[in-house]
Order: sequence, then structure tokens, then C-alpha cells
Amino acid sequence: METLEFQSEARQLLQLMIHSIYSNKDTFLRELVSNASDALDKLRLESFRDKDMDVDVDDLHIVIESDPAARTLTVRDNGIGMTREDVVRLIGTIAKSGTAEFLKQLKEQQQSSSDLIGQFGIGFYSSFMVADKVTLVTRHPHAGGVRWESTGESTYTIEDVEDAPQGTSVTLHLKPSDDEDKLPDYTEPAKIREIVKRYSDFITWPVRLGGEDINSRKALWARPASEVSEEEYAEFYRHISHDWNAPLETIRMQAEGAFEYQALLFLPAQAPLDLFMRDSRRGVQLYVKRVFIMDDCAELMPEYLRFVKGVVDAADLSLNVSREILQQDRQIQLMRRRLVKKVLSSIKSLQSSRPDDYAKLWGEVGAALKEGLLSDVDNRTAILDICSFASTHSETELTTLASYISRMKEGQEHIYYMTGDSRTAVEHSPHMEALRAKGYEVLILTDPIDEMWVDAVPSYEEKLFQSVAKGQVDLETEEEKSAAAEKASEFADLLTWMGSALAEDVKEVRLSTRLTTSPACVVGDDHDITPTLEKMYKAMGQELPKIKRILELNPSHPLVEGLHKAFAGGERESLADTAELIYGMALLAEGGELADPSRFVKLVADRVQRTF
Repeated sequence: METLEFQSEARQLLQLMIHSIYSNKDTFLRELVSNASDALDKLRLESFRDKDMDVDVDDLHIVIESDPAARTLTVRDNGIGMTREDVVRLIGTIAKSGTAEFLKQLKEQQQSSSDLIGQFGIGFYSSFMVADKVTLVTRHPHAGGVRWESTGESTYTIEDVEDAPQGTSVTLHLKPSDDEDKLPDYTEPAKIREIVKRYSDFITWPVRLGGEDINSRKALWARPASEVSEEEYAEFYRHISHDWNAPLETIRMQAEGAFEYQALLFLPAQAPLDLFMRDSRRGVQLYVKRVFIMDDCAELMPEYLRFVKGVVDAADLSLNVSREILQQDRQIQLMRRRLVKKVLSSIKSLQSSRPDDYAKLWGEVGAALKEGLLSDVDNRTAILDICSFASTHSETELTTLASYISRMKEGQEHIYYMTGDSRTAVEHSPHMEALRAKGYEVLILTDPIDEMWVDAVPSYEEKLFQSVAKGQVDLETEEEKSAAAEKASEFADLLTWMGSALAEDVKEVRLSTRLTTSPACVVGDDHDITPTLEKMYKAMGQELPKIKRILELNPSHPLVEGLHKAFAGGERESLADTAELIYGMALLAEGGELADPSRFVKLVADRVQRTF
């Protein structure tokens, strides 16, 4: 026998379970039955793939046994079982990268454990809500038996055992029942039946109590919609997603003809905790003729829809199908296209018929959805249709692109936008001045993904996207253009000289039509990457060649007028510092970084000193 310590994150999670104030402790049994069901699925699948595996799959089942005298409850399956290494890896250590983030959120938000445990998926650890000690005995077909035991404190014991039956049994040494603590007597058969019926009725394997099957075993996706209640859908969603919230929307599909399949998909009310983690779960469960094939079938759902959970049951695939075969299978590709269109159209329906629910969904998963603008060209228009953005039209309400276009000024040909780190940074940017003054609406894009999709998507409804921080923004009347041309001619020598003086940093100096109150701003050419995107690349360790941008001057600003007057008067040498100061101020105004902050501070100090 070995005594081992839990991983620190597992230890913290166990303490949450032991001291949980969650009122509905019944769900521990749902988690144990769900784990047992997964073990049976995996054994049947492995028996198809490994013909040499010596296992009995004739009567796969789950048994629940209670002993009121000993105060124990046992959940036993004859599924795949675990090796000694599996037990240490799966129970002694929480492998999911989301655990640390889960605990961090719990601490930062000071929420009760019940608010966040569901996002993580508590699984086996939920046993410690109702038990003082848990004993697990398991045997994998290719290994000997293993016995694991713990009181949920800092350590557990593990030892090899002989003659362990195929599968896994989990025995809970129950805490005393306590009505005040909402802890019922879980050895009561009536209570066990009630929990299984409520949470696990749809499990495809028989769940037995006292020799009697106590679950209906009817696949929800195969039953007529009229016979399935919202609560049954909700429990099935919780079973497959490990989310304790009910789904925001349920989507059913049935395809008949040459290639038949059924699908039951769910949109979440809350984003999965691992939505933006590198090893996040994605895809839906794949069944063939009601036989479980694999979890997280990525070939059926693109990565940008990884928040969609559910099952797809195909009638015409092989039970031995592999991921490599799925990647090439024409039927799978056809299913994927139809599933994606159905999900997008369902979100579109939410947008029009249940705007509050749509807004909730968009707030949770909108950033992931926008990834599809880069990866799913075929559905780009459908994705743009369901996108919402902050804009200068409202400080609180988001807008769709269709609504933006409906408010465009007469003759306006572009959808104006600006990317940035935050709404405040965008709203205070010098680039916004002329558009604000002339009453043009500007989309405010602050998600990191916005920096990338705007360069890949040229237009929407024949209206071109135009960054207010790139290229030339044409807002002028013919009279204003004529006056600007005269000014450009008047300032030509100064602009040429400044271009030379700042040649290390800028590609061009020109007069601006986008400024009304600031002296200068820095803009990119139409195809330059933005400073924010440049920072993102550098943060990922990718060094880029230096990107020179364009310095625009506001000819009506007193500082620029004074510079022009001094230049015309023959001054040159002292004006070089002024030109550098103006460029530095323009960089800072857009949230950029100075190449030499100490030199800039010295120039400012020298200039201020001369005013005394």
C-alpha cells in the first residue's frame, strides 16, 4: 500500500466539496452514474477495436447498492476500469488546465462554490459532499485490480488487490443524514430511485437497484419532441456538458434519405470555463446506431462553435470509425455543413425572437463566434448577420451591422470602425475627432480577434469596412477638398522637411482631414497591421520588421500653425526637437509606446523650462 498526496489544486477542490454549502447534494449520484456510463461506453468501443481483449460485454450495466446498517452506498459498473496509473492520474491529479482558473475565479469573485463548480464539472469529487470516506476498487482488462481510498483530506492510499471484478465500484461511507443541512438519507431506495429518474433516466445502460432496472434507457434524440420535457433536455445537457445550468436553447435535427442521422444540440447560458484555453474540449458526441463512438468529435463542429454541446447519432457509419477516417468521410463533411448552418440559423432566430437571450449568448461566446469570420468563409455572411458590436451610436446597447447600415448617412459608402484595447481608448483617440464632429457612427472593436477579422472581411451588404485609423478617410465636401488642397500646397515644404527629420520613424508626413482638436495623429496605410496587433505578435514571441506609419498634422491647430510660421521664418535646427515632440505626442495619444521615453521626457522638460 502507498500513501500519496493529492495535487494542490485537487486538494483545494476537495475542500470545496467537503465544506460545500450547495443545497442540492443529490447531484453526486448523477456524477457517479455518469462516470459509470462513460466506462461502459468505452469498454464496448474498445471491444470493437481490440478483438483480443478478453472481456464480457453481454450484460453491461450499472448497479447501485445501499447498506443502511453500515451507512454505505455503492455504485458499481462492469465497464473499462482503470489501471493503477490511471487512478493516480485521474483522481489524485486534476489534469484539466481549467482547474487553476476555476479556483482563481472562485477567490476573485468571492462566490459560493455552487456558482462555479458547475462550470468546471465536479465529477468524482462530488462524492465528498455526502461521504466521510470514499473507497474505489477497479480493474482494467489489461491490468490487475487496484483499491483507492481517501477521507478527502491531503492524502489517499492506493494498493493492488487480487480478484477485483471487471469495471469499477465506488463505495461512499455516508455522513449521517441531516435535515437542517439538507442531507437526506441516501441509503433509502425511494430516494435513490427519485435521483436516478430525475437525472439519469436517459442513460443508455441499465441502472439496477435490487435487481430491477430503474431508468427508462430511452435516447432523448430518438423520442418525439412532444414526449420530451424541458427538464429532461436540461438534465441531458448537464450530463454531457458537466454544466449545472440549464441550456439557453435546444436544437433538434433529423435527416432522412440516403444518409440518415439525428442530432440534439444545445447552446449554453454560460460560456464553458475552458472556452479560450488551448486544450479546451470541442465538438459533440458521436453515436452510430445508438452506440457511443467518441466524445468531442471535432470533425462534426468547427472550433469557433466549440461551445455547442450535444450528440449526433448517425445510421450509416462503421462502429470502427476512427478520427482519421472521419476527417476524410464525405458524409461527415456533409453533416458538419448542415449542423453549422442549423446552429447559425438558430442563433439568428434567437436574435429576432428572443433578443434578451441572444444578448446573453453573445456576451458569453461572441468572441469565439467571430473566429469563424476567419476560418469559415462559406458561412461568413451568416456569421456577420448574427454579430453584435459596440458603437458610438449608444454607450450601452450593441448594434448589428444591418442596424448600422440603416442609420448610415446619405451617400456614405463605408462602415467605419476602430480597433483598440478598450472603449475608452477608442473614444478618446484623435482618429475619431472628425467623424464625431460630422456625426458618423463608428464601430468600437475591442476583442483581440477583431484585430484579425477586419483585415480578412472586406465588406457587408456591399458596404466596405474602413478603419478610421488607416488610409485616407474621405469625409469632406468638394469645397472642403478644395480648401484642403490649398493648405497642402501652403504646407508642402514643411511636410517635406518633417518627413526627412522623422525618416527613422515615419514613411510620410501629411495634412489630416480626420483631426479637429488634436495637433497630430499617427495612421497606417490600408494594409498595415495595427499597433495592437503588432503588440500581440510580440507578446507571442514573434518579432516583426519595423513598421513605419504616417504622421498627419492638423493645420488648424495653434501648435502646428506656430510650427509652420517658425519654419517659414527660416528656423530649422530648433524645430527638429519640436517635430519629434509632436510625433511622440501623437504616439502617446493613440496608446502607443515611445522608442526612447527618457529622451522624450528630456525634450518636454527643456521646452517647459523655456516658458519660465
